[in-house]
Amino acid sequence: MIPIKPVPADIPVGQASAGPAQAALAFLKPGSLQLTALPPLSLYVHFPWCVRKCPYCDFNSHEVKGSFPEEDYLDALRLDLEQALPLIWGRKINTIFIGGGTPSLLSAAGLDRLLSDLRTLLPFDADIEITMEANPGTFEADKFRSYRESGINRLSIGIQSFNAQHLEALGRIHDGDQARKAVEIAHSNFDNFNLDLMYALPRQTLAEAQADITTALAFAPSHLSLYHLTLEPNTLFARFPPAVPDEDASADMQDMIATLTSADGYANYEVSAYAQPGRRARHNLNYWQFGDYLGIGAGAHSKLSFPHRIVRQMRYKHPQAYLDQTRAGRPIQEEAEIGRDALGFEFMLNALRLTEGFSPNLFAERTGMSLNQIGKQLDLAEQKGMLYRDHAVIRPTDLGRRFLNDLQEIFLSG
Repeated sequence: MIPIKPVPADIPVGQASAGPAQAALAFLKPGSLQLTALPPLSLYVHFPWCVRKCPYCDFNSHEVKGSFPEEDYLDALRLDLEQALPLIWGRKINTIFIGGGTPSLLSAAGLDRLLSDLRTLLPFDADIEITMEANPGTFEADKFRSYRESGINRLSIGIQSFNAQHLEALGRIHDGDQARKAVEIAHSNFDNFNLDLMYALPRQTLAEAQADITTALAFAPSHLSLYHLTLEPNTLFARFPPAVPDEDASADMQDMIATLTSADGYANYEVSAYAQPGRRARHNLNYWQFGDYLGIGAGAHSKLSFPHRIVRQMRYKHPQAYLDQTRAGRPIQEEAEIGRDALGFEFMLNALRLTEGFSPNLFAERTGMSLNQIGKQLDLAEQKGMLYRDHAVIRPTDLGRRFLNDLQEIFLSG
């Protein structure tokens, strides 16, 4: 954490209509928050293209129509970052996550240029974690060796399933053999990699879900992200819902996952995250602990703290709009301060995902408010048996984890 040194009452903040020079001269008025230290800072880089849009995907991704403007996009990312620098002067980057879309569509030279630009403009932590998402359908051994040599030290592979029938239902561009080959390539180049899998897939049985988990564990990944398929709004699956396992079948799958991962030494430290000792995803942990992150790229989101307020930003979503607006010095489409009445809920929405919970002191450190601000909600959650707290920790109980949405909603009331 960065202690906040004595500064004038006003500090710089970017504005959607301002370029870097104007942003450096725009000042925040003192607010009601009193942050005594700034949280750790991460960087998120969004790559908005993919080979084919999956029917369950609600991320900002766009199908490649023949090719994509790699050089133009890399130019825009650098310009976007340059314009954001006044907001984060003096702050070190602890983790980087390159997500999408399918960032592994980037050429080896393009990825090398991106990381070179980031190193030129930003101070990296000596032990920085740099993660890149990858699709098994885009794996090439030589290219991934180059990614590793360029500085990627953690890979996150979107497997989703090893079952050909389920991969077809999910609209994935790879088959089971390609998935296995991708993990083998990752294993030979990275000692730290994550496998993304989904369960409760269309017509999936418990035995089929178990086969996926068993196959994944056989590769001994350092980290697993295991997500329950959800039918998100504005997706093809939302418009044409597939037949998916019912709640009882899904619960059986969750129990199976808990048993198998625990037996193999993986800790379920967050709702969907399972890690070997010392291999928790530091970038994601920063999100759950309400840390700061600067997002660059089409549709990327940022959360940035200042001594008296916390600001969220969103870049233009469509790739061409992002390119045009960034060239014009206006990459930010939306920017707003998080209101004091919303901060408690936003903090708890993230922190309650952590199995081990959080220190009571973390709330004040990250929100600039006293824990008494959510005292009534804490009391209610405790009375319902959904929350445990003492002087050292606040964490969801087993009941709270089982009904996490209900627990989080308690903190919506102010």
